Amino acid sequence: MKLLNISGSPHVHSDESTRKIMWQVNLALVPALLVATAFFGVNALLVSLISVASCVLFQWLIEKFILKVPSTVCDGSAVVTGLLLAFNVPATASMLWIVVIGALVAIGIGKMAFGGLGKNPFNPALVGRVFLLISFPVQMTTWPKVGGIFPTKLLTDADSGATPLALFKEGELGDATLLDAFLGHIGGSMGEISAIAILIGAIYLLCRKIITWHIPVSFICTALVFSGILWLVDPKQYMDPLMTICTGGIMLGACFMATDMVTSPMSKGGQLIFGCGCGLLTIIIRNWGAYPEGVSFAILLMNAVTPLINRWCKPRRFAK
Repeated sequence: MKLLNISGSPHVHSDESTRKIMWQVNLALVPALLVATAFFGVNALLVSLISVASCVLFQWLIEKFILKVPSTVCDGSAVVTGLLLAFNVPATASMLWIVVIGALVAIGIGKMAFGGLGKNPFNPALVGRVFLLISFPVQMTTWPKVGGIFPTKLLTDADSGATPLALFKEGELGDATLLDAFLGHIGGSMGEISAIAILIGAIYLLCRKIITWHIPVSFICTALVFSGILWLVDPKQYMDPLMTICTGGIMLGACFMATDMVTSPMSKGGQLIFGCGCGLLTIIIRNWGAYPEGVSFAILLMNAVTPLINRWCKPRRFAK
């Protein structure tokens, strides 16, 4: 008798593949990379190149010599992790060697320790970013100043300045405007300085149906409403809600990291809960936490409760 092996569900086939999805995400990150290169020059390219190369190399080494499985570096997932990790660090010369450590943690601990793509419970790039923030707090909070277009010199810590979030945390916002935050003329991590560049990439992913609107919209709207309530209570103590969502990592986190299909809920209702939780935790950490930014911690915390959300928001069975 010949036995037939049946794979697990779902059994619906599509022309989409992991490789196609990952490379489309990489393409969607290009606008943010171009803006970072325009304002940070060679630093943005060096940090991104080192981060991506390190992630690809570490994944290949772990798969070949530790897990001893066929290499999957061509699927583009390691490149996504490398770009997102680069987008979450300052574009200063001191980060060139630190980002290699972050790549090792992101790939080795955040991803491959759980078996690789599709099995990791936490977003690998955020695991690397939080590890670097805790291990190298000075370097990770030393932000390069945005100067002219396409600077050619290698930016160092001497060229640093505070971000609008850090300035507000200290009691003064500085001269940054909402237009600066929208276009990218503010200090901060490479990938979070321009809201419009992130939105262009997010719209592309939405049009290609790589992501849905549920997590980004619920994340941003929750942060907008909660920060707006605080601002109405005391506008001198709390930041303007529009400035809140356009500065820091809210846009990048909502559109590119919270939407990670591996670490976010499967159902639409679960995604709405997930996004609301991320937005609420972000504003809480920003206003009452030790760090001026809370996006990374918020997403990782919600990653941890994703299995519970999936159990609570089970889809209805067919024919029931």
